[in-house]
Amino acid sequence: MAALAPTQTNVLADRLRGVAWLLVSAAVHTGMGMMLLTLSPRPHLEPVLHKVDVQPVATPPPATMPSMRLPDPQLEEVHDDLGITVSVASEQTPNELAAASTFALGEDATSTESTFPSEHWQTTVGIARTAGAANLGGRYDGRSEGGAKKAGSKSHTDAIDAGLQWLKNHQDEDGRWDCDQFMRHDDESSEGCTGAGNAVHDIGVTGLALLAFLGDGSTMRSGPYKDTIKKGVLWLRSQQQESGLFGSNSSPDYIYDHAIAAYAMCEAFGLSNSQLLRETAQKGLDYLESQRNPRAVWRYRPQETDNDTSVTGWCIMAYVSGESFGLTINREALPACAAWLDQVSDASGQHGYTKRGEASSRKRDDHSTRFPPDKGAAMTAVGLFCRYFMSQSEKERPVMIAAADLLLSKLPVWDEQAGTIDHYYWYYGTYALFQMGGSHWKTWQSKLESAVVKTQHHDKAKKNLYGSWDPACAWGDDGGRVYSTAILTLTLEAYYRYTRLVR
Repeated sequence: MAALAPTQTNVLADRLRGVAWLLVSAAVHTGMGMMLLTLSPRPHLEPVLHKVDVQPVATPPPATMPSMRLPDPQLEEVHDDLGITVSVASEQTPNELAAASTFALGEDATSTESTFPSEHWQTTVGIARTAGAANLGGRYDGRSEGGAKKAGSKSHTDAIDAGLQWLKNHQDEDGRWDCDQFMRHDDESSEGCTGAGNAVHDIGVTGLALLAFLGDGSTMRSGPYKDTIKKGVLWLRSQQQESGLFGSNSSPDYIYDHAIAAYAMCEAFGLSNSQLLRETAQKGLDYLESQRNPRAVWRYRPQETDNDTSVTGWCIMAYVSGESFGLTINREALPACAAWLDQVSDASGQHGYTKRGEASSRKRDDHSTRFPPDKGAAMTAVGLFCRYFMSQSEKERPVMIAAADLLLSKLPVWDEQAGTIDHYYWYYGTYALFQMGGSHWKTWQSKLESAVVKTQHHDKAKKNLYGSWDPACAWGDDGGRVYSTAILTLTLEAYYRYTRLVR
């Protein structure tokens, strides 16, 4: 018997192609069976023809698969009473608002935004948590509104007030302190200011200015300069990139500016009790950690064999301040910093810049001639204060006493001809020897009157200059008048800005 007529088979196959996708599997198996019948030998039979009547089947529309993409979260803006705004998912808004209204500095609150584990080291090194904006406690116990009235001489108090007022008068409306264009705020009826700095350092000098206002006891919530601080904080926050970097990396030493800004943001967050600043401050610390050399400290760029004491000092300040207010740091960083200070110091007390025995850095050209590094001991001052800030004790570390002795051999003297003016050195030296106390502090303190207080502009007839300091120092060309005024105001606040950390 002959096989089924080929035309019938083709008709069947053609019709089956239009069947819905749920019938395809059955059709394939049927077709395969028919092919086997065709190829197999058959017994001889009389031909019997079968008429196959296949009715067309309506093809249903393709099935619609459900989408696997989750809907975009509905974001809502959350505001606090300080003008801070963040965008959060709508279902999280109540929690964010609750956190913003109930957060207290004494709570054990850690950031979920940090890339590092929430493990605190302050129990190891003796850092005290603050108890709240009204009663700071711990290292910030000396700060309050009008803190300057509680310590130091009246001349110091007046100098601080005048310095802060000058900074307030020269702040841009958007909150920034402009290194090279601050004189746009001068009163045209009086002699204008000189002393422009480098525009790339606006981030850093804004951070220094904020630290000066915060150091005097004002916060974003209280004090005579609360609005000034608020504007400065909001501007810095607006300059933060997604990576956490404040500003840009356009200058070779941008990490200095970022470290100072991160330090200021940590203090603004904690002292102002602003929960919605938490992420901003935490991201600033996280960026610093991403720039730290593995198992070491900081330099201009992450390079494991290239570290320096100067930028590391600002980073230590930021880390300890942030951790004091409940932010998260890599718990291995500060022991690495302590090891670095040991690595670059010797029995004489000297702390080196990038290696043991190396003096402070200077720029090219005639910078080292105008400001001989051996006229000061900036790296030793940085190292000594950082040791105190990390709760090291001179009783256990004799190198700290040797370092203090070395600072006394290079006391502050304002002498432009001799090249002894170094506001950076005087700042760190003042804070280090305040911690040391005793005769070391008294000797150093006695020089602050002539080197700092008396060199401030005191002539009220020169209203644009009144309260400021000339940037006639080693780094004045970089930071300008804003830098010198901010850091010397901070220097005079040493009496109460931090309590003595080791007793």
